[in-house]
Amino acid sequence: MTHPRPIRWAAAAAGALLLTGCANHTAVDASQETPMSDDLVTVDTGPIRGVVADDHRRFQGIPYAAASTGENRWAPPRPAPSWSEVRDATEPGSPCPQIGASYADTGSTDEDCLVLNVTTPMGDAEPRPVMVWLHGDGAVGSGDLFDGTRLAVDGDVVVVTVNYRLGLFGGFGLPGLADSGTFGLQDQRAALEWVQRNAAAFGGDPDNVTLFGVSYGATATSAHLVSPDSQGLFHRAILQSGFPLMDAPAGSVFPGVPALPWFGWTSSEQAEALGSMLAGELGCADPAAALECLRALPVETLLDYPQVMNMFQQMAYDNDVLPGVPGDLLAAGDFAAVPVLSGATRDEHRTFVGTFRDLIGQPVTAEQYPDLLVEAFGTDAALVAAEYPLSDYASPSLAFATVLTDRMWALSTFRHNGMFAAKVPTYAYEFADSDVPSEIPFPADLPSGAFHSAETSYLFRSADFVELLTPAQLVLSDQMISYWTNFARSGDPNGVGLPDWAPFDEADNVLSLAPGDAGIAPVDYVAEHRLDFWRDIA
Repeated sequence: MTHPRPIRWAAAAAGALLLTGCANHTAVDASQETPMSDDLVTVDTGPIRGVVADDHRRFQGIPYAAASTGENRWAPPRPAPSWSEVRDATEPGSPCPQIGASYADTGSTDEDCLVLNVTTPMGDAEPRPVMVWLHGDGAVGSGDLFDGTRLAVDGDVVVVTVNYRLGLFGGFGLPGLADSGTFGLQDQRAALEWVQRNAAAFGGDPDNVTLFGVSYGATATSAHLVSPDSQGLFHRAILQSGFPLMDAPAGSVFPGVPALPWFGWTSSEQAEALGSMLAGELGCADPAAALECLRALPVETLLDYPQVMNMFQQMAYDNDVLPGVPGDLLAAGDFAAVPVLSGATRDEHRTFVGTFRDLIGQPVTAEQYPDLLVEAFGTDAALVAAEYPLSDYASPSLAFATVLTDRMWALSTFRHNGMFAAKVPTYAYEFADSDVPSEIPFPADLPSGAFHSAETSYLFRSADFVELLTPAQLVLSDQMISYWTNFARSGDPNGVGLPDWAPFDEADNVLSLAPGDAGIAPVDYVAEHRLDFWRDIA
């Protein structure tokens, strides 16, 4: 069955925007760690040997599921095979198949990729909290790009980072294929099940697991909050720049893309229709044989199809994994009763305007600005233009980015925080450091500000990133690590020596996280992002 190309293009272009924040993240450097012949841990599939440093141990590339090859492609994750000899766990496993992107220099064709990495402090202690990290994007990335050393050591927690199937391999759908569009989510659940079986071997507490992620990974975390079979596998949740409620006005995320009712979700029916279109164009049009035909194609052939990874980034609902629209389930209070820490960056959408307009030579112009507002907001465009006049901004691109940060990110983040707070203890933040080091070359008239997922590097803090920080920024990083790991330990981020963080409740408490004179302090989030204005017209 062939579908109009505009449907394919819109899905691909929109999917391309579920960014990961890979800037400043590189594979963990083991050069300061020494292999130890007696550094052995036995997991449920066999013994492994990792590496140790003065203050931590690290085990990488541990299989939590079998290779997703052959019949395992587009199937639920299968148990990992066992081994009897000591398995080397001193190097990362392969990333899952991906093409890479302008913001992430990655690539892989290896489907034997369902592995995870564990970093744990040295020394004996009471069972430590476990923090399981889901990286962002959904089309690029891998767990080993995030160095959990400082989280583990400074916070006295066990950090687990996960590889899971991405894009086409994680979100593919086809009529008759059970749980179409959810294979990446099922991988993440299998990793959580692995943690339940094996956390104690690393000194971790399987009864105190925090699931956290950024962007796509944060949105996936919200999916596990509403997924019946994931509940009970984790006990706290952290969402960084997640978008479980976010829609996308027309033209807001990529020029020419129509409005999207959900930025992160699609229905199983839509995933299956897109998969049928792809099957036809790849020579697998016979519905009775399409799945077998597609499974026989080399990874390289699949990846060669234009925008194929972005087309299947959205997670599918109306299936056994996600029984309904996650946004609707959250609104109904139908989610796991676990404490939540959730927030966004102050200048989220500058990343998208910068990457997909300015940096490709198509910045927003003064002449275009009114037309873009009409495309996005229709008859309300004049109201938006009056609220965000070009005269208030250094450039039209900055004006447009501010409009969309407030309308898309701030409004939806505030709403989902309210839904969490109606049921569970909830702590809301806004990351507001205006001078975060960035590898994205933002133009002078569109400064990066606190860009999308910028806070991630402050938590997964590599030695190279430290060299770029001011003393005040380094203090902020230390404070954030304390907040996050305190929350993982008790469900409350507060601790000795930290500014007070009040729960998000009827007072709408949001804590601004900034370095130096601005410091850490409550922010009037509603006023800062003009949410009263947007509530009236959104």
